[in-house]
Amino acid sequence: MVHFVLVHGICHGAWCWYKVKPVLESAGHRVTAIDLGASGINMAKIQEVHTLSDYTQPLIELLDALPPEEKVTLVGHSLAGYNLAHAMDRFPHKISIAVFVAAHMPDCTHPPSYVMDKLNKTITAEFWLDTQLSSDLDPVKPKNIVVFGPKWMASNLYQLSSSQDLALAEMLTRPGSSFQEDLSKWKPFSKERYGTVNRVYIVCKKDLTATEDFQRWMIENNPVKEVMEIEDADHMAMLSKPNEVCSCLLDIANKYN
Repeated sequence: MVHFVLVHGICHGAWCWYKVKPVLESAGHRVTAIDLGASGINMAKIQEVHTLSDYTQPLIELLDALPPEEKVTLVGHSLAGYNLAHAMDRFPHKISIAVFVAAHMPDCTHPPSYVMDKLNKTITAEFWLDTQLSSDLDPVKPKNIVVFGPKWMASNLYQLSSSQDLALAEMLTRPGSSFQEDLSKWKPFSKERYGTVNRVYIVCKKDLTATEDFQRWMIENNPVKEVMEIEDADHMAMLSKPNEVCSCLLDIANKYN
């Protein structure tokens, strides 16, 4: 039995794994889908979550509470790549493999924000449509605030997902932050800790937010143990192609545990 820990991306919550969790469980595995700070049913507001460390705290607490011998398969989507990297740096001995699903994947050379900066240079203001981008104006630890717009989600995030899943996202997404300014001040993740955990990357080929080119650049920038591909997955692969995501994760469970 493998213990999968599923980590959602920005503005989402544990709810976005609702199609994946029962399939992995029916295959005999244990699955924990967590809500990060100010996400899903976590009671904090985004204004109270000042840094990526604060935001990642629910994941850190989960890993910290594991029995000494237990290892997990850590799965992160989208901006959860930074939460995975932070957890891998803290608990490399507790993670058997880390799986990046169309996720930002920092290296051990640059500050973590390097990957995000690279992507942002390719995005125009028009791309965001009705998504609201602002700052919380915190004098000590300012951060960006993102509120996804329904038109933007339909066009760029959920374009191959069902209308029901888009409707669910419209009801359940919450204001979030990429914590870009905070991440720009971090040292690179360490080769001795983050760099020692095996990584698999799942490329979502129809992703319009983190495009296939961008995903492949991250893999080239920081090579992984294995690359898998899902042909017709939009950014929300766990919703648009849940069976394929589960197939990849079960394959990974067999190979790396």
